[in-house]
Amino acid sequence: MEGFEMTAGRSVTAEMVTSRQTQEVQGQIVMAKKFPRDEIAARNRILTACQRKRLAEQAEYEYQRGTSKVTGVSIRLAEAMAQNWGNLDFGFVELEQRSGESQVMAYCWDLETNTRQTKIFAVPHIRETKKGNYPLTGSRDIYELVANQAARRVRACILGIIPGDIVEEAVEQCRKTLVNGEEKPLEDLIKDCVRTAEKTYQVPQESLEKYIGCKASAFSMNDLIRLKRVFNSIKDGMAKREEIFELPGVEKKEAEDAFAGKTKKEEKPADGQQELNLEGGTDAETK
Repeated sequence: MEGFEMTAGRSVTAEMVTSRQTQEVQGQIVMAKKFPRDEIAARNRILTACQRKRLAEQAEYEYQRGTSKVTGVSIRLAEAMAQNWGNLDFGFVELEQRSGESQVMAYCWDLETNTRQTKIFAVPHIRETKKGNYPLTGSRDIYELVANQAARRVRACILGIIPGDIVEEAVEQCRKTLVNGEEKPLEDLIKDCVRTAEKTYQVPQESLEKYIGCKASAFSMNDLIRLKRVFNSIKDGMAKREEIFELPGVEKKEAEDAFAGKTKKEEKPADGQQELNLEGGTDAETK
């Protein structure tokens, strides 16, 4: 009897939570219809936000993938655009946890047009380190891992809702802010960039010079903007520093690993043995 009462209690609580959430969503839709966005005013708010130097510095990311260069709008700029575009509901929800992984849904919903972008993906509870991978058991560690993985998908959902021409204008304004908003001489900006690379990301000056293709003293403003994008990529977890820069000692280690891998490959593996590749999760898009 007690078990039945507890189950009934949980059922009533769940229904109350669901009912409250439904009412909140309905209220948001009603308010969005009652106060629709002024697209011109929303565009102007976004461009005004992009005139802030701190946001402009974090607006784009850049990293190398093989022989190609990958660039795009950062998580920070996507969030700023969504906030100023208005009448958008965006974020992520952890659907369930089981078998050492979380099923997560990232979304962005335009409450006015009822247009919705969602991405459902899996996040294994595994932390990758230089010494190997190990499972996560603490709730805080799991949440931080899920939030980090979800942020990229939320960004993609936001960019799927906000018109592309608005996004392009925002990026252009951020670039103008970086070029025209500097009061320091270029020489001092270069020194600041090199100092940040060494202290914050442990990337020496010679690695920066190899990436850009010239001595640090010859860096241009555009070169500094490129490096800021790279730093954003590392900070947001889009890429690792050793994947972007040629670091002292890393080439030797890679050669040794490649040699060891070749040796292992030449040995015949045991029956049924397979290589396990642990990734951050696979996207399954639903629109």
